[in-house]
Amino acid sequence: MTPPVATAPGAARAASRETAAGPLASTAAPTGPTLADRLVDALADSTGAALDALAGAAPVDRRDRVLTLMTVHDLHTAPLDVVGAAVLHQHHPAVAGLKRRLEGSWLAELDAAWAAQDRYDDEWSDEPDPVARVVRDMRSLAATDRLPDAYRWLARTAGWDELVAFLALEGGPDGGFDDLVALCQVGLSGSAKLELGKNYWDEMGCGDLDAVHTTLHQRMAAAIGMPEVRREDQPVEALERIAVGGLLATNRWLQPEMVGALGLLELQAGPRCRLVVQAFDRLGAPEAAYPFYVEHADLDPVHGKDWLDKAVVPIVAEQPHWGPRIVKGAWIRSQLNLAFFDAARRELVRPASAA
Repeated sequence: MTPPVATAPGAARAASRETAAGPLASTAAPTGPTLADRLVDALADSTGAALDALAGAAPVDRRDRVLTLMTVHDLHTAPLDVVGAAVLHQHHPAVAGLKRRLEGSWLAELDAAWAAQDRYDDEWSDEPDPVARVVRDMRSLAATDRLPDAYRWLARTAGWDELVAFLALEGGPDGGFDDLVALCQVGLSGSAKLELGKNYWDEMGCGDLDAVHTTLHQRMAAAIGMPEVRREDQPVEALERIAVGGLLATNRWLQPEMVGALGLLELQAGPRCRLVVQAFDRLGAPEAAYPFYVEHADLDPVHGKDWLDKAVVPIVAEQPHWGPRIVKGAWIRSQLNLAFFDAARRELVRPASAA
């Protein structure tokens, strides 16, 4: 997974908000201590006693909710040297209760929005060809805003600083995709497990350390001078786009939705990466910036087709009831993507156009 910002005391985190800067930096911070800050402080207590005070605690707003959840998800997925001793509290009852409450409220909102789409009804069990229906719906979702305005702007109009600022938030098409694939394959079998294993091996550079996608991303970031944007400085839409990975990866019952969400990422990443490459060409990016996005522009269309044909199709053929949930996961990922791109367009595209 993408390493999180190192845990710091609440006071330090609040101070960092006051000095936050950048094109997509967050706006006004809450005046009092946030739940995210309180959780970080409580996790620093080696006895875990301070966590008990969070029983029933509520976030101050939507942003606080996602920052709190990301801190909880770190306990499950982040590198141990980053999380430190706080990982001992991974399954503390107060942490588990907090996770369940905050994820429950978020999922309720997502469920309501999904229900409003009226894509599936109680007659799914009578669907004559569930496999064809799911494939059709997944392809339809992937085609929707496959090339958002933000990427067209990158390819055709954005200046160098705007390109770097956007890519710093976009995180590349991976954003910890390798770890998500590894977690998603747990319990699968047959063709689906084999395809996710193949996908993971590609993420690992097929055994070549220099070709590991995370390594390529690090080199790209260094080549273009891309900053690491702290969570406190990111818009809530960017945070939720990241946090949905932790939501799906740390709740085993959401495995069907995870299959759909990761599949959609693969189906859409290739064309978007090609537009980033076009931006590099137009703006004269250094040679070391190219391999990461060129790799995904070439491989992800193949990955997307294979994910659909060799993972989704056999899963739905064997377990038809997974079908609507796989599509739902893809839809959730699509909605969070579009919200992020809208935020990017508001903060980067329009000001640049008006300049």
